[in-house]
Order: sequence, then structure tokens, then C-alpha cells
Amino acid sequence: MIETRLLQYFLAVATEQSITKAAEYLHISQPTLSKQMMDLEEKLGRQLLVRNRKKITLTEEGLYLRSRAQEIISLMDKTESAFRENEQSISGDVYIGCGEHRSTLSIMQIIRAVQEEYPDIQFHFFSSNADTIIERLDKGLLDMGFLLEPETSPRYDYRKLPLHEAWGILMRKDAPLAAKTEISFADLADLPLIMPSQSSNSGRLQTYLAGAMVKPHIVSTYNLIYNAGLMVEAGMGYALCIDELINTEGSHPLTFRPLFPKLYSDVYLFTKRYQVFSKAAKLFLNRLEQNLGSL
Repeated sequence: MIETRLLQYFLAVATEQSITKAAEYLHISQPTLSKQMMDLEEKLGRQLLVRNRKKITLTEEGLYLRSRAQEIISLMDKTESAFRENEQSISGDVYIGCGEHRSTLSIMQIIRAVQEEYPDIQFHFFSSNADTIIERLDKGLLDMGFLLEPETSPRYDYRKLPLHEAWGILMRKDAPLAAKTEISFADLADLPLIMPSQSSNSGRLQTYLAGAMVKPHIVSTYNLIYNAGLMVEAGMGYALCIDELINTEGSHPLTFRPLFPKLYSDVYLFTKRYQVFSKAAKLFLNRLEQNLGSL
């Protein structure tokens, strides 16, 4: 079994790309750290570090271990935080995964109210698409996720929230379709499309395209909207995305047009089935429940 301390040492070396600098950061001697890394490689039976005069780089196995070590340390920190909670006052950390959607603002307003009453609760957000958030829920790295129309699974409890987002097309202002106020799926025939990589959203959009007898010409996918906006700005194509994520006002080169007929996605709260929540996470979920009617 690998000690947590060794993983922390390895992450320091991977970050600093130097045994000497990592040893200074960890306040241990350089020979001691060097031997610890050799012992770790011997224990795993794999070379993790490529040592040269300028800097240390990671082998493929080293990159894999770095990813897993980060997850293990994060989970350990989350577990220790839960046990440090004061019996008299509620404190601790709440780990939330969230996709990119404007309705997150309503959730943030509930968080603000909780923190005003319980200033010792800290919230940690991880932003990505639904597939990645669900993977982190599986590993215990997140307490909950707020997702758009995700694929359901018996491993999770989920609840539809009174929040939804409208889909449309992000395009350059000089694109021919920008002259229209609404875009139909038929308008997208033969155009280069930039699609969300999340499997449930991508599948749903392609079903609508097929219903309009449109064979999509997909040139790229994205998991977060910022890079999708850059692709559109570079002239790569038209991005199917939800509204209000990129400010297209003023001199911005992009514009957004809603789809017609209207297409919406509901927001769901996802938690792992039979999950044991910290007091801080329970409090937040209770406040979310109380405020659902006012969202």
C-alpha cells in the first residue's frame, strides 16, 4: 500500500519539475526526497520520472499516477474536513459539480444566504460537462452535481429543479444566419456545426436534427462554452449551445439566435444513491429544498 505522504511528495515533484525545488517546498532534504521517489518507482515497478539536468518530466505512468494521486488527496481532504466539523456549530466544506448554465445564479443566491448564516462553511465548485461531473461523483470527489438533462442511472438520486435553459446557435455577426431572429434545425443543413460533447445533450440535439431530415456536419465538439466561442470567432462553424453564457452585446463579434421550435433543457440535482453527507452538505441540501418554490 502506498502511503499518502509518498503521493504528496510525488505531486510536489510533478508540480515543481525539480527534486531540489520540491524538497525545499516540503522542508526535507534533497537526498531524502530523491530516495523516496526511487522507492515509489520500485514499489510500483514502473518508471514515473524522467530525470535530466534542466527539469524532471513525467512518463506516461507518471501522468496517470499524478491524476490518481490528485483524486486521492482531494478525497482525503474532503473526508478529514467532514470529521473536523464542530458539533455545536456547522462548518466544513461542500463540493459541487456544475455545468455551464445561467440558472446556476439562483443556486449561488442560496449559497450566499447559507454563508451569511454559517460563515465557516466553504463551497468548492468544479465546472465541467455532465459526463465528467458524474465520474467525480462516482469517485466521491463531489457531494452533488447540477446538470442539464443528464442520462439517469440507478446509482443516483436525481430531482428536476424548477430551472431550465434555452438552446440556440452561437455564430459570427457577419454569418448569413445572423439576419434571422430564430433558427430552425432545417437552417443548419450542410453547415459546419460545433456540438456539445456531453453524450445526453449531443444525442438529444442529433435526434432533433434527424427529425428535421438534417444530416449534421459536425466539425468539432466542446465541453465548456469559452472554447466553443473561440472556435466560432475563428470561423470554424456554428455552435449549438444554451443562451446567456457569452455576452454578445456591443462590439463583440458573435451573436446568439434561439432555436425554433423552442428547445429547453431542465436542470437536475444529482447525488450518489445512499451517500452519507456531511453536516454542511446536508444543511445546503435542506436550504435548496426550502427555496425550490421561490427559484
